[in-house]
Amino acid sequence: MCIMMHMRTKIDIDTRTFVRFWLVVFGIGLAAFLLYKAQTALIIIGVSLFLALALNGPVSTLAKKLPGRSRAGATAIAYLVVIILLGGVIFLVIPPMIQQSAKLAQSIPEVVETATTQWQGLRHFVEQYNLQSQLDTALTSIQSSASNWAGDVGKNVVSGIGSVFSGIAALILVLVLTFLMLIEGPAWMDRLWRLYKDQTKMKKHRHVLGRMYHVVNGYVTGQLTVSAIGATAAGLFVFILSFIFPPVSASLAMPTAAITFVLSLIPMFGATIGGVLISILLAFNSLPATVVYAIFFVVYQQIENNFISPHIQSKRIDLSALMVLAAVTIGLYMFGIVGGIIAIPIAGSLRILIEEFLEHRQAQPAIEPPKARLVTAKSKASKEA
Repeated sequence: MCIMMHMRTKIDIDTRTFVRFWLVVFGIGLAAFLLYKAQTALIIIGVSLFLALALNGPVSTLAKKLPGRSRAGATAIAYLVVIILLGGVIFLVIPPMIQQSAKLAQSIPEVVETATTQWQGLRHFVEQYNLQSQLDTALTSIQSSASNWAGDVGKNVVSGIGSVFSGIAALILVLVLTFLMLIEGPAWMDRLWRLYKDQTKMKKHRHVLGRMYHVVNGYVTGQLTVSAIGATAAGLFVFILSFIFPPVSASLAMPTAAITFVLSLIPMFGATIGGVLISILLAFNSLPATVVYAIFFVVYQQIENNFISPHIQSKRIDLSALMVLAAVTIGLYMFGIVGGIIAIPIAGSLRILIEEFLEHRQAQPAIEPPKARLVTAKSKASKEA
């Protein structure tokens, strides 16, 4: 009975505490909802910031060499170079892709004829084992599905056009925001540092931000270098294959290089996706060439993963393989290909923040509990007596 009396505890919560608790819960929920609604805008701003950090080094170097140290002029020149490179790649990649599509369309009659020949053998098999009713049921289901798909073609086309226009609008926003960040970024940073009254804290935060910038810039430079080497090797190998296997066109070298370069920017498994796509592209032309390219791709990946990439990216990010894979997985599932590309520098920046926080905590002097201080004071007083 006595134990039951002690277990009964009365908890008094005043109205103000109750209201504050639910206001905090409501505020967290509202913030999460607003972040979810603004995820597209946040992705655009994040990609713009990532590109601005990546281009800041070349733009700053170029601005120092221009008359008047014009940062706007340096940014315009850098943008012009990027646009020329992109235009050249598109000009060299699109025509071969159209040519391959036309070649595939020309081979469709042959595929249909082969399928028809095989269908005669399949019909004999169906008649022999009395499978006609099951086959009719399957064909009816396929026809029904095809009818439903055909009815939605208009909606799919409209939504596809809308997606293309929204993608173009997002690209324009990214380019404009990146341009403005490159021009106004240093001025905004100077304003931010002038707000600090504590110079020691300002220097510490500036040091942390500088470390994060070097991580992002180093990763971008290293990844671009690794991707460029892989793209050059893949393009040259396909160009050589065009002389060994005549069905393979030499014009496939540029699409191969472009696909390899873009997908290699995704860490861990982006290059593998690119290798599979290029193998499928080559399979439309020559199966022996596809096998040879697959062997080359496997060998080159071993060389890149064990020699090229570690040498170029050594100590730029300082993340374990598990952290890299976890960051890339989260980035891909949250924001798609763009998230996979920017996930590792973000993880590297978070690592720096955590390290600085732990170092700050360890540097603080340990505070004794009140009871410990009281015991220490009594012991000192007894010793003095």
